[in-house]
Amino acid sequence: MSKTTKWVLIAITVIGLAALGIHRFRPKTSSDMLSGDPSSGRTANVPGGPNASTLLVRHVVLEPIELVDGINISGSLIPNEEVNLSFETSGKITGIFFEEGTEVRKGQVMGKINDAPLQAQLKKLEAQYQSTSDRLARQKALYEQDAVSKEAYQEAEANYNKLQADIEECRAKLDQTELKAPFNGIVGLRQVSVGAYASPNVNIATLTNIEKLKVEFAIPERYAGVLQNGAKVTFRVEGSDELYNAEVYATNSKVDPNTRTFLVRAIYNNVGRKLVPGRYVNVSLDTRTYPNALAVPSEAIISEMGIDKVFLYKGGRAIPQEITKGLRSDAMVQVLNGLSVGDTVITSGTMQLRTGMKVELR
Repeated sequence: MSKTTKWVLIAITVIGLAALGIHRFRPKTSSDMLSGDPSSGRTANVPGGPNASTLLVRHVVLEPIELVDGINISGSLIPNEEVNLSFETSGKITGIFFEEGTEVRKGQVMGKINDAPLQAQLKKLEAQYQSTSDRLARQKALYEQDAVSKEAYQEAEANYNKLQADIEECRAKLDQTELKAPFNGIVGLRQVSVGAYASPNVNIATLTNIEKLKVEFAIPERYAGVLQNGAKVTFRVEGSDELYNAEVYATNSKVDPNTRTFLVRAIYNNVGRKLVPGRYVNVSLDTRTYPNALAVPSEAIISEMGIDKVFLYKGGRAIPQEITKGLRSDAMVQVLNGLSVGDTVITSGTMQLRTGMKVELR
């Protein structure tokens, strides 16, 4: 065999193999898929075709159900009442009459500052009271007999009234030297000692009422005006699975423009004082209830190009149906339009489904 003939045979072989490869691996057209590959002798399983396979699927039959629009948000516990205790006047502290961390009652005297100058002033005024009162009585009797002028009587009356006012003022100042509990509660840690100089700016201790606690939390602005006083909420505290019940008693007057949230407070009856203020809580509440809603499992919905749809089972085949979604819960999605009571919605294999595909219900 000549060298030229040899190279010709090699070239023919290479060209033949290349042509075969292009034919084998070129993309199939729609007609190829429908007619099958003649070389294999098999017919493709086209969805809806005569030889299409049947997909086994799960399903739900739509019935009206009650859907609850609930939210879970974080919040905190705050005292029902709390105040930083301080004296109304200035002076040297002469006594502290409470133990840290103990319960006190409303009106209980908790501290005292030096009142010696005021006590002396009160004694002086009280000593003048009797003589001033007697003088007014004499002037009145003489005035009624026209024995003294009206001006003399009015002067005596003015002196008497002034003395009474001075006594009342002195007693009020004496009252300010005592630190009294404004409500029942538990007093915190003491910040001063006997002998210290106190003023209205000096914090003596903090008094907290925890017989009831306030649960404070902020909800998204779309719920503003929906959550009403008396609504029930539940909450859990960090590190515990126990569920506590509270009731909404107040909402803010406006939405916070910075956070776009609406501040809400609920009251909790702290029986046994199990909880303390300042704790982080996880709050759950129901905002709306839809008693006759149509809903499908979230896995049944397919979203494509901004369109939501589900597949319905009709006559043994999968038929797509466009829907309008509404409320979403943990597992269900409300359907506002597109479905009716009694529709059979396919809930599994949704990514494999095609229009007209044969399906069988489990």
